[in-house]
Amino acid sequence: MALRPPISLFQAKSARTGFDRLETEILAEAASNLGHSGRQAEQALARLANAGEDDREALLQAAADAVWAYFIQREFCGMHDHASIVHEMNIPQAVLNRLGVVKKKG
Repeated sequence: MALRPPISLFQAKSARTGFDRLETEILAEAASNLGHSGRQAEQALARLANAGEDDREALLQAAADAVWAYFIQREFCGMHDHASIVHEMNIPQAVLNRLGVVKKKG
């Protein structure tokens, strides 16, 4: 005698719709972008930490832009509390003060 799972359990696993697959792809892309944004923010903060006085202003704005992009990506993924990230990444207050600031060029 062969045993098989109940039809209700079998159908739940095998009946993936196109929307399920699309949702999986979207979540995978969001996770990839989150990782990329986090690495970009870490690199910008490292460049700022090693900056001389001449480069500090430009690197400060670049770090703020990278951290802002990372925070936006985190919020897109449903993570709205950034306090632990600010602490873990040791984000300076000068960077946090500039989040979202857009400077005119020219």
